[in-house]
Amino acid sequence: MLTTSLASRTSAELSQAYAEGLDPREVAEAVIERVQEREPVLNALYLFDPEQVRADAAASARRWAAGAPLSRWDGVPATVKENVWRKGRPAPSGTALPEPPLAPSNAPIVDRLEEAGVVIVGSTTMPDWGMLSSGVSSLHGISRNAWDPTLTTGGSSAGAGAAAAAGYGPWHVGTDIGGSIRLPGSWAGLATLKPSDGLVPLHAPYKGRVAGPMARSVAELQAMMSVIATPDPRDYLSRAYSPMNWAARLAEPSHLRVAVQREAGSGAPVEPDVAAAFERAVGLFAGAGARLEEVAPFMPAEALAGLDGFWRTRSWNDLQALPPEQQELVLPYIARWARGGAQYDGAATIRNFDRQAQIAQVTRAATDGFDLVLSPVAPMAAFPAERPMPIDDPDQPMAHISFTLPYNMSGQPAATVNCGFTADGRTIGLQIAGPIGADDAVLAAAAWFESVREQATPDWSLVP
Repeated sequence: MLTTSLASRTSAELSQAYAEGLDPREVAEAVIERVQEREPVLNALYLFDPEQVRADAAASARRWAAGAPLSRWDGVPATVKENVWRKGRPAPSGTALPEPPLAPSNAPIVDRLEEAGVVIVGSTTMPDWGMLSSGVSSLHGISRNAWDPTLTTGGSSAGAGAAAAAGYGPWHVGTDIGGSIRLPGSWAGLATLKPSDGLVPLHAPYKGRVAGPMARSVAELQAMMSVIATPDPRDYLSRAYSPMNWAARLAEPSHLRVAVQREAGSGAPVEPDVAAAFERAVGLFAGAGARLEEVAPFMPAEALAGLDGFWRTRSWNDLQALPPEQQELVLPYIARWARGGAQYDGAATIRNFDRQAQIAQVTRAATDGFDLVLSPVAPMAAFPAERPMPIDDPDQPMAHISFTLPYNMSGQPAATVNCGFTADGRTIGLQIAGPIGADDAVLAAAAWFESVREQATPDWSLVP
């Protein structure tokens, strides 16, 4: 029986060990063993081909033996969300619809990972069309939290959150249009980053949608961004940002102007345990001399409802185009939610569409001049795995994304890092946002917080 400790090694540890003679095939076998051990419960992977993993690890071993690795990360295991194209593989977006499309090419992210020699372990699960903040899917069933399988892993990067927490290797890629990277981050104790608009190129760009890293530590996010944050002409929203320092460190935050946002302005109220953990995190910044200023809630309820309405209409367009027998295959919660979009005529749809610009404007205005913005990630901790949403009512706007959604619309980077636990042990995330294009500075601040949070540090040895 191989030890699974290799599966939990960091990318930096693996890189050093490979240079000193560790065979990437040993690591691949440890990860495969870990996957096979946990998958019957967690259900985190959609596509998993152990023989392909072994073949890719063997190719990495040959390169290291020849002294010609493709990068220092050659042989590091990673997963990607199922909506991130991998050439020739199906991309069902979490739905049980028949004959899912086959990806005609790799997504830019996959190309960058493969060019660096990274071993892709598999594609991770997501809920139907990525429109749930859980791991409930008509295709996959239920993906579960690695800490406690009775709880959600969050979504829509559901499998990625479970895989990262369970130790399916150190690197995991999710996507996020309203919180889909950061919510699993909060509910699985992870470090995550929703990057600035266009920093990490996509094969299918869309307003607010980004792809980004999910892992057990901020150092892994920095390492991943050094690989995937490269402009690509296939993404017409991709931008050539000024070079970023993915090794940036923050000695202390005393020179920083930091906004503190305690209330979102809409959605569900912040639960007491979440509020208490957030205040302890703010206290660490204050104790280190950061110049803190409270900002008023800025996410309008009417904007949240309007954008929710636009997303419903977009999904209704997809749903109504299906034959009736296929409509029945879509998760009932999502089908009911999408049918709510039928009530909006053309004028109302345009008004709802314009809420994206309104949210972007109010977010930029509220956060202008600050180096960082601190807030909770979500107003609540993880909920039961079987529940599609934290507030289980598809007729209501999404009440849990008012802290995360603003930064999708404004294009600003927003990281998460664990900042505490509820009384019953569920993880709680701190969101750290910053100006657009300041992703490296945001991650440096997250790494600083990670280094001082002490009792809020997840003990990964406790994950079964």
